[in-house]
Amino acid sequence: MKYWLMKSEPDVWSIDQQKKAGTKGATWDGVRNYQAAKNLKNMKKGDLCFFYHSNIGKEIVGIVEVIKNAFLDPTDKKKRFVAVQVKFKKKLKNSITLKKIKENKDLSHLSLIKQSRLSVMPIDSKSWKIMNKMGNI
Repeated sequence: MKYWLMKSEPDVWSIDQQKKAGTKGATWDGVRNYQAAKNLKNMKKGDLCFFYHSNIGKEIVGIVEVIKNAFLDPTDKKKRFVAVQVKFKKKLKNSITLKKIKENKDLSHLSLIKQSRLSVMPIDSKSWKIMNKMGNI
């Protein structure tokens, strides 16, 4: 199993909307950055992802699970990019703000800090555990 972080603007797609999607989940589409798309292609069914509210909030608010491997993004007319299907796992009692993440020296290597515009990124297992503790998971 691998770990990831996926960003969404909460006024476009929020953790509450993800939860309402239920067990069938929702398609994570619209990614048009090649590095982020490569990350989507590397996701496998069962992988876990932090759900990050970008722009508004700038915080990890929940966890989703990949339930379908990468497939052609139905919103991409040129058929270059992929999407994955994810379902809601949990909403964090205590969100993990970007500020808190930046304050933790053990997380300074994360793409979230180094490549702040990247919308889908891998998270190593050590960092996943640290952030789980930060969110009281």
